[in-house]
Amino acid sequence: MGRLPWPLLVPAVIGMAFLVLPLAGLLVRAPWSTLPSRLAGAQVLEALRLSLVTATIATALCLLLGVPLAWMLARVSFPGRRVVRALITVPLVLPPVVGGVALLLVLGRRGLVGQWLDAAFGVSLPFTTAGVVVAEAFVAMPFLVISVEGALRGADPRFEEAAATLGASRWTVFHRVTLPLVAPGVVAGAVLCWARALGEFGATITFAGNFPGRTQTMPLAVYLALETDPESAIVLSLVLLAVSVAILAALRDRWVTSP
Repeated sequence: MGRLPWPLLVPAVIGMAFLVLPLAGLLVRAPWSTLPSRLAGAQVLEALRLSLVTATIATALCLLLGVPLAWMLARVSFPGRRVVRALITVPLVLPPVVGGVALLLVLGRRGLVGQWLDAAFGVSLPFTTAGVVVAEAFVAMPFLVISVEGALRGADPRFEEAAATLGASRWTVFHRVTLPLVAPGVVAGAVLCWARALGEFGATITFAGNFPGRTQTMPLAVYLALETDPESAIVLSLVLLAVSVAILAALRDRWVTSP
């Protein structure tokens, strides 16, 4: 490989600095001397616990609904499949706050579905922990669906065809042949989904609010702490940064293709 031309090298270095320096700023300005005590604070631990619990439940919900959805998009031909795929990926580019407003209009007490849930079962999702899970699942599921669909399209269909010719039912083929074939894609999609759910902010604060111990996740705690205690905001940000780095390290084989 030749040397990178100067007209490309300079903006490349500037672009790298633009992305790296803000992260370095967190490390430089972090209150390392008081870090253990701040991490052990009740507010931090409560926000971390709630974030881990809701992100895990949201990921489980996404797996339950997203894997069959990805299989349908990859294996079933039906009219409007491209439109369905486009609609599923909308949350990827939709501003999260808009997603929160949309959830309120559908699942709020006067929403299209929410008013029925409230009247029939007394269930109200907005401003509850369950609402946090719904908001996180809404913005995170496309990551899982795209990853699993890509894995399904890359899998050799001859194994499934061979199982079918041997008399295996469609369900047996799916859970005994298809799922093991695409297991790495499912795991990668689930990890990305979990990480996206953990970092969700806009839809959560719009649909579920910011109530400590009930709906205040780590990103919301960062936002609140930034106004009153910037050092605590830095500590919380470091936790999320560490999680992000760990996720990238775990998925390095899927993102890095050259030494």
